[in-house]
Amino acid sequence: MELITKIIDEADSFLWGWFMIILLLGTHLFMTVRTKFVQKKTLKAIRLSVTKDPDSSGDISPFQALATALASTIGTGNIIGVGTAIALGGPGAVLWCWLTGVLGIATKYAESLLAFKYRVKTKDGRMLGGAMFALERGLKMKWLGILFAVFALLASFGIGSGVQVNAISNILNNTFNYSGEWVWNIFGMKISAVSGIVGILVAAVTAAVIFGGIKAISKVCELLVPAMAVLYVLGCIIILIINSQYLGDAVALIIKSAFMPQAAAGGFIGSTVMIAARYGIARGLFSNESGMGSAPIVASAAQSRNPVRQALISSTGTFWDTVVVCLMTGLVLVSSIIKNPVGFKGAEGGSLTYHAFQQIPVVGTPILVVGILAFAYSTILGWSYYGERCVEYLFGRRGMVPYRLLFVFVLLVAPVISLDIVWSLSDIFNALMAIPNIVAVILLSGVVVKETNYYLYGKRLDEFDRAEIPTVDK
Repeated sequence: MELITKIIDEADSFLWGWFMIILLLGTHLFMTVRTKFVQKKTLKAIRLSVTKDPDSSGDISPFQALATALASTIGTGNIIGVGTAIALGGPGAVLWCWLTGVLGIATKYAESLLAFKYRVKTKDGRMLGGAMFALERGLKMKWLGILFAVFALLASFGIGSGVQVNAISNILNNTFNYSGEWVWNIFGMKISAVSGIVGILVAAVTAAVIFGGIKAISKVCELLVPAMAVLYVLGCIIILIINSQYLGDAVALIIKSAFMPQAAAGGFIGSTVMIAARYGIARGLFSNESGMGSAPIVASAAQSRNPVRQALISSTGTFWDTVVVCLMTGLVLVSSIIKNPVGFKGAEGGSLTYHAFQQIPVVGTPILVVGILAFAYSTILGWSYYGERCVEYLFGRRGMVPYRLLFVFVLLVAPVISLDIVWSLSDIFNALMAIPNIVAVILLSGVVVKETNYYLYGKRLDEFDRAEIPTVDK
């Protein structure tokens, strides 16, 4: 077992080391150039995201599609992950994370455009799309589309469900200072009653939503995502106001540390430029999922007039996730450490954010705990939809109910088991699903350029899609 664990850990370290950083960041740069810096259209994209397009074909509104995608990307990684990046890479990691988000907007735009363009329609009128259809229809590489679907399906049981509900369980156990006195004895195993209750409640509530299909999932995400984001951002703003006199120093230190070696001082560990870049870029790549091919799956179900219009809307997900939320978290942490270096000294990545939010009297910790719980649960809902679409691509509709039942079962048992290996496997599957998606983005970049020049730079965003959506027997 130790050998298997070692192999998994080494594979995880390799895939999410410089290999994935070079692959994804290189794609971000490539698509930024190919789309003539589409990031400059972000304000237009934000306006489009709150504009309904009811006359278009699709299952859900553009905003519901965006909210569902954000549900799976804005999560514990934005809160805890940024702290880990700073702890390991120093304050300069914040700038590298932010730059990765800015560049990643172009890749999220490209992959969403392709997913929408190559989507298909089932006989009962539902929309299906994603990297698997872009690979099959755009590049005639169905075998690679199957691989993407398999990896994404496996990832949905890990990062999409198991590790999220386990995180909820750990947070509540820690919040209520659970010390082991309240346990259940099940089949000779002693488990935390808090963890058991979490598993039952999350499984039941999730089942009630996901058995309602994409419309039910999107409606919950449409309400939950904006509320949880506003609550968390409001908490960050309050802390930044409290730390206002240290904010200028924090910005200066972040910029300086991103390009110059940083000696250990003032609550920060020492860091080189390469280390700051590595952890900052890796966190940015992992948090916004640009290039992984997950968010485009739900983008293809949106009611939007043409692929460019929906691609612009989907690209705002990376903007909100990394450019805004991760940046605010970084500023909160760095300014808090400068303000009180002794209080943060020795704190690990995960505990940095907890310490920072304790600066808000009474409600600081509750805001953070509620935010993490909501982020984790919304991630479960978003990934359940991704998994369903992959199952339908691989096995047709007959696989939907078994998948949902298995997904709920994982939610039930995950809070009471150790998930160390599952975390590593989830990272591996995420990386493996990114590879075929990147193949589609790069090889079909000419299609992205053609559609972008016609609809966006040709000022035809209000035109309806010129291509017919084929009907498939699924």
